[in-house]
Amino acid sequence: MDITQILLAAQSPDANLRTAAESNLTQFQEQNLPNFLLSLSVELSNDEKPPESRRLAGIILKNSLDAKDSAKRELLTQQWVSVDPSIKSKIKESLLVTLGSSVHDARHTSSQVIAKVASIEIPRREWQDLIAKLLGNMTSLGASAPLKQATLEALGYVCEEISPQHLEQDQVNAVLTAVVQGMNQTELSPEVRLAAAKALYNALDFAESNFANEMEREYIMKMVCGTAVSKEVEIRQAAFECLVAIASIYYSHLDPHMQTIFNLTANAVKGDEESVALQAVEFWSAICDEEIALQDEYEGSDDGNSTIHFRFIEKALPSLVPMLLETLLKQEEDQDQDDNVWNISMSGGTCLGLIARTVGDAIVPLVMPFVEANITKPDWHCREAATFAFGSILEGPSVEKLAPLVQAGLDFLLNTMNDSNSQVKDTTAWTLGRIFELLHSPVIINSKLPRIMAVLLESSKDVPNVAEKVCGAIYFLAQGYEYVDSVSSVLTPYLPNVIAALLNAADRADTTHSRLRASAYEALNEIVRVSNIPETSGIIGQLLQEIMRRLNLTFDLHILSSGDKEKQSDLQALLCGVLQVIIQKLSSTDAKSIIAQTADQLMVLFLRVFACHSSTVHEEAMLAIGALAYATGPDFVKYMPNFFTYLEAGLQNYEEYQVCSISVGVVGDICRALEDKILPFCDQIMTVLLKDLSNSMLNRSVKPPIFSCFGDIALAIGENFEKYLPYAMPMLQGAAELLRTLDQSDDDMVDYGNQLRRGIFEAYSGMLQGIKGPKAQLMIPYTTHLLQFTEAVFRDRSRDESVTKAAVAVLGDLADTLGAGSKDLFQTHLFHVEFLRECLDMDEEVRDTASWAQGMINQAVVS
Repeated sequence: MDITQILLAAQSPDANLRTAAESNLTQFQEQNLPNFLLSLSVELSNDEKPPESRRLAGIILKNSLDAKDSAKRELLTQQWVSVDPSIKSKIKESLLVTLGSSVHDARHTSSQVIAKVASIEIPRREWQDLIAKLLGNMTSLGASAPLKQATLEALGYVCEEISPQHLEQDQVNAVLTAVVQGMNQTELSPEVRLAAAKALYNALDFAESNFANEMEREYIMKMVCGTAVSKEVEIRQAAFECLVAIASIYYSHLDPHMQTIFNLTANAVKGDEESVALQAVEFWSAICDEEIALQDEYEGSDDGNSTIHFRFIEKALPSLVPMLLETLLKQEEDQDQDDNVWNISMSGGTCLGLIARTVGDAIVPLVMPFVEANITKPDWHCREAATFAFGSILEGPSVEKLAPLVQAGLDFLLNTMNDSNSQVKDTTAWTLGRIFELLHSPVIINSKLPRIMAVLLESSKDVPNVAEKVCGAIYFLAQGYEYVDSVSSVLTPYLPNVIAALLNAADRADTTHSRLRASAYEALNEIVRVSNIPETSGIIGQLLQEIMRRLNLTFDLHILSSGDKEKQSDLQALLCGVLQVIIQKLSSTDAKSIIAQTADQLMVLFLRVFACHSSTVHEEAMLAIGALAYATGPDFVKYMPNFFTYLEAGLQNYEEYQVCSISVGVVGDICRALEDKILPFCDQIMTVLLKDLSNSMLNRSVKPPIFSCFGDIALAIGENFEKYLPYAMPMLQGAAELLRTLDQSDDDMVDYGNQLRRGIFEAYSGMLQGIKGPKAQLMIPYTTHLLQFTEAVFRDRSRDESVTKAAVAVLGDLADTLGAGSKDLFQTHLFHVEFLRECLDMDEEVRDTASWAQGMINQAVVS
């Protein structure tokens, strides 16, 4: 089999040749994986082979070692591990040889593949001489510039793939020495210096002890700062990227270097290429992130003036703010058309916002003169920059400092919505949204509400990008009225016109992007959410009919392409979202009858949506059905036969785990609505849920909701849950065991551990409450494990308040269900005394739950 010819044929324009070649490659891979990988590495390393076949060989080789999906990646890892060591050795030798190839693509691919092999082998204490061999390339006499460049690239990728604990300190020192020397100006080749700077970026995580050593730190910083003024733009950019990473990782070591770095960043922002200037601004954003985190950490503690907090931003403020304000004047024409645009003006405004959060009131006197000097200038660049500066500093300073400025400036901003320039209007609408979001107060807004509403409704007809920001402003304006306690809402008189304007904005044909439509419907949802139903039930009822009409029309859209299908799905998802909010709003009040009258039509629409097969719509339709089940209560049972097929499909949807998770939540909603009427469906539901828990492919985030769902089912069907206990309980106990092995140093794992604990406790609570009565004894075999688990959670300091509340509730449920039967248990496991006492210092909900649990335990122990 000539691998070269097959690789070339796999790229042929002739579809028949291509298909046959792909089939040959797959067959070779499946029948003899070790030789397949070896052949690819030999192809990649052979400079006499065509570049096209080598490139594809490298890509296939890389894809045979790594995948985005974690389960697939694990499988590929195991396949590599099981390859004969002598063949693996030949493959690795080929890869190292390829680093010296005269063809750039081959060298580049080889450095990536070396890193993928390293990511598997180095953590397993294999390929221990890799680093030494790579470093040998850097020090050998006569090593070519291409070899050094590819070697540095490989070192960088290896550092990116493995974690610091996998290298010995002397290896780290040698890598850093090679990389930093590679950045040296005396190294003639710019390609080598660029590869070295990029490699340093990836190696910085490994350099902790080097940064702790003053001499080594000085050397590294001197080289990075020297590289930041290289002749080549790309090298300067890479050096500044290193400085950004150093700001995040080694903030505490930066003090002696800040003056040098300030000068470098100031020069870059003033006069360098945009790619370099962006990284210079990013350095200060990274410093802000560190100082905001330090302030959050020390808030309210005596260590507020800890030596680690250098207050770099505060010290640099007088020079830093003017530098950033200058960047705001460097807008691009039409940058408002694309929210993803990232240029020096956007970057400067973002950094200004972070500085406002870092230093609070101190930024205001530095920015306001710029705003006042530019806001009325004839050049639109000045007007837009002034508005952007004002909008950027609204989060951070105190309300007392900002309120007078906002009060004085609000009329001016409303007038600016008539500006002749679209970009100025876009930024003004964004700034109004920020005011409504961050400084919503009746004093500022209520007196001006008629004017605000008139301007926003008129501007919702503006060009799409302005209209989208206006919808955002309406959203935040409405949100500010969510918790206003009053019989009447000041928004009520405006409701019909706002709804009409938002529906018109959602319908516009002139919008090429879907963001305006999404923004309009989101604002509509918020308007419904905060509306005062006694005054507006008629209006919301009409809106319900209108949204149902719109959803019905989506089924008649002409679908000629995948793009049309996607548009249909997006629109259906938005409309289902609005229906969910309306159903929730009407069902929580006396207006429930409106839902009762339309429930049949709603259900028909939702079932038709499911028949369209799209995961985004399924999520929204599921959530809407959950709301409908809550609204219709026991009457929902009549929809179950038709709906159950889709519910079951959602519960089995491992690939789109969000759909699976939402479906699990909807089972809970239906249990609460139907109570024991759900019994005929429980066998199938429990079978699927137990299968989900056993499925290693299912995203772990779905497991806690499944345990909670066990509790919901048990509460709904009571003692009928008996037959599921032998299957559900081992799952709960297994999950409790898994919690012991979670990595406590990983914040994500700690968070997941808390979700899992809460799910387990909610399952036990539901079962204890459901089985309470004649069959309560069924729970006795599981009580010792439950109390041991609860004690372990009590001793664990990483539990959050929601877990504490769920754990305490379980103790109360146990005493309540078993009564005197739990007396010995509580006298044996005395941790509960300490646990309940601790809860008296927590928030009101936890205190109330704890005092109820204490009462139940007292009754049980005394009886």
